[in-house]
Amino acid sequence: MGFNLKGRSFLKIADFSQREMLFLLDLARDLKRAKYAGHEQQTMTGKNICLIFEKTSTRTRCAFEVAAHDQGAHVTYLDPAGSQIGHKESMKDTARVLGRMFDAIEYRGSSQALVQELSDYSGVPVYNGLTDEWHPTQMLADMLTMLEHADKPRQQISYAYVGDARNNMGNSLLMLGAIMGVDVRIIAPKELQNEDHIVEMAKARAAETGARITITDDINAVDGVDFIHTDVWVSMGEPAEVWESRIKQLSPYQVNKALMEKANNPNVKFMHCLPAFHNTETKVGADIADKFGLTELEVSEEVFESPYNVAFEQAENRMHTIKAIMVATLGA
Repeated sequence: MGFNLKGRSFLKIADFSQREMLFLLDLARDLKRAKYAGHEQQTMTGKNICLIFEKTSTRTRCAFEVAAHDQGAHVTYLDPAGSQIGHKESMKDTARVLGRMFDAIEYRGSSQALVQELSDYSGVPVYNGLTDEWHPTQMLADMLTMLEHADKPRQQISYAYVGDARNNMGNSLLMLGAIMGVDVRIIAPKELQNEDHIVEMAKARAAETGARITITDDINAVDGVDFIHTDVWVSMGEPAEVWESRIKQLSPYQVNKALMEKANNPNVKFMHCLPAFHNTETKVGADIADKFGLTELEVSEEVFESPYNVAFEQAENRMHTIKAIMVATLGA
């Protein structure tokens, strides 16, 4: 399965074939095993990677930094106050500067157009750490986690995404299922379902891979799935004013024990890209409880603190899969 991904950017998974995605997943598995066994070999010694974060992050930043250090690379972190992007310098100009100093660049922000422009003009691999439309590095971690927990061939895996499907997670999980040839079900209120052009893109890939796509507002569609995914009800960058309407729309789609049991699968697992609002131990959780009287949002505490939950393994796999992307596109 060896082929060359050197110099490729990783902007959205739709840019990659199923074969290329499977190669990256195999590489991530091998790197994970090597790290645990204590015999990982460094392939990026002396490389310099710039991490641009216009949106805050825990898992993405830590995964990139640890993965880079494990492989012998150095990182430079730029937060919103640490560069002139969009203030005194365009992304196009920034790209042409950074591309002369760094071997690769990661970008996490709002605009898919900006990460594309960064790739177009930098001349080095660019990795999308998250935009409003896509979350490609999360998808490799999600697929690796599902492969690790499924007791069946990949093509027989089925999973559902429940919640607001118009965001980067809803879009990316739909496309992931289409590329990987699995049974993917998007379950959301009609007004919060994926946009038509995303659905058409996914259907085109599904026609090639044999994937089964379902898009519905019926929560009973979780019947038979192996994994149930969800995400926060209000995404980064959205105004606080949307909380009231979003709660009304999505409360019936909360992932609680009753919904998990609708899967009729004793081995069903819960997945979440995190952070999750499952109690009042965060400022946002406490504020929502004060304003709306809800102590749990997209997932209940009962499910989150149960054996259903594999979100922390999912979070760890961000590091192994991001490492695989960097090694495949940048390594010696």
